[in-house]
Amino acid sequence: MNKPEILAPAGSFDSLTAAVRCGADAVYLGGRELNARRNAANFSDEELAQAVEYCHARGAKVYITLNTLVRDDEMETAMNAVRCACDVKADALILQDIGLTSLIRKAAPDMPLHASTQTSVQTLDGIKMLADMGFCRAVLPRELSKKEIEKIAAQSPIELEMFVHGALCMCLSGQCQLSAVLGSRSGNRGLCAQPCRLAYGYGRFEATRYPLSLKDNCLIEHVRELERMGVASVKIEGRMKRPEYVAVVTKAY
Repeated sequence: MNKPEILAPAGSFDSLTAAVRCGADAVYLGGRELNARRNAANFSDEELAQAVEYCHARGAKVYITLNTLVRDDEMETAMNAVRCACDVKADALILQDIGLTSLIRKAAPDMPLHASTQTSVQTLDGIKMLADMGFCRAVLPRELSKKEIEKIAAQSPIELEMFVHGALCMCLSGQCQLSAVLGSRSGNRGLCAQPCRLAYGYGRFEATRYPLSLKDNCLIEHVRELERMGVASVKIEGRMKRPEYVAVVTKAY
């Protein structure tokens, strides 16, 4: 049985080098547009080329995030990002908007596609649908139970990836509208205002003032279980985190 890939976040070049030096098998990162962490430092086209060269020279893979919903007037931008990913020889694209899939399959048939957790696919039938569309990996939603993960992993026709460490939202993956409603910034467009981290005046004491803010996820004691289930990649959240954080967490896993 293969050990799961350790997939680390790279919100900047410093975070990328920290992840690779501390043992990451792969990193995920975004360009300047159309990714779910648009407030991270992110990478220009030239920096993406440098990032891929750096990682490939050290045996690490690079997955580029194209994981927001895309408007019709942004299709040219999206396809330019796909062209750049091909030019720099990225190892996969991470997608949320399944409407892009058929276009990418025609324009770049050899580019591996990973379905973002933002696609909100929570069932085995959904995973099979993604496989039929041409995806080779799906990132499972954080809200799935151990039993649900086991059931999907036992019959999945494609690789499965799971978040094992970092921040948790109180919403269903890919379905939150709270930031768009309260902050006029949508998480589905890469600009979450994090309203679930705010105090809402509930209760008199500090512990109850943040009823929507969940504790961070930490599954480091369960990685061997995930390996036995057949999970191919364990993913660390944190493209907005400092390089020091990325280094320590990657090293721990």
